[in-house]
Amino acid sequence: MSNPTRKHTALPKAQILIEALPWLTRHNGKTIVIKFGGNAMVNEELKSAFAQDVVFLRHAGLNVVVVHGGGPQISAALDKHGIVSEFKAGLRVTTEDAMDVVRMVLAGQVQRELVGLLNQHGPLAVGLTGEDAHTLSATKHQPEIDGELVDIGRVGEITAIDTGAIEALLADGRIPVVSSIARSEDDGHVYNVNADTAAAALAAALDAETLVVLTDVEGLYENWPESDEVISRLTASQLEKLLPDLSAGMVPKMEGCLHAVRNGVPTARVIDGRVQHSILLEIFTDEGIGTMVVPDEQQGESA
Repeated sequence: MSNPTRKHTALPKAQILIEALPWLTRHNGKTIVIKFGGNAMVNEELKSAFAQDVVFLRHAGLNVVVVHGGGPQISAALDKHGIVSEFKAGLRVTTEDAMDVVRMVLAGQVQRELVGLLNQHGPLAVGLTGEDAHTLSATKHQPEIDGELVDIGRVGEITAIDTGAIEALLADGRIPVVSSIARSEDDGHVYNVNADTAAAALAAALDAETLVVLTDVEGLYENWPESDEVISRLTASQLEKLLPDLSAGMVPKMEGCLHAVRNGVPTARVIDGRVQHSILLEIFTDEGIGTMVVPDEQQGESA
């Protein structure tokens, strides 16, 4: 007769699933917007793990929207076309010639590859750009550098969002994959929109439960470069005070998190996209990883 108390080798798997139960219950039926970028976009294993995470979230009962940029791919394509990549205030300077390349890479290369990866797991993902169904509308963005407005070309600032197409896809059980380009209401031109900014704006417009931004760092550091201690949680006001001292590349990400939580999104998270399955670790485990931003009134509440 077998011993009923014999330890089953698969028991740790059951324990992991049970640990996820409170989060599965909390997030079921909620919308999550994920900004896909950094190393997770170029490393084959990380891309595959990202697709698995997103499909898992969808099957776990979440409505998932993916917003992507394409920095490394755009830079490579611009090099091939003999166009120099230049950044100001953390944003890519986008000439008219560069805009043609940006549009081609985002909608024709990065989006198609990501949709293909997701659809290896079933007929789930549908690609669209901010241009489609007026999902994103924009006007020309001129950042202020040293007290002066600077022209950085076809870079857009979001002025309006129509979530109708995305909501229809979510209602049909699909995973919308959105390229961060938008058409201007002013001049009819197409603009390159920072993907962090676009993801944050969509998260707010969709009344998302959370915004997740993948980066190439562990999170927001306490006192970089003197310390590599990651801030695990901070409020909107605390983040606002830190913004002026952040590195240029981190500014759009943290400004996006700030915009999201100031516009109704309960949490915004910056996590390390170099870690396989970092999204599942953040959403469904006790530990979590990266940095979480919450509205001021949530200080002291549990994550």
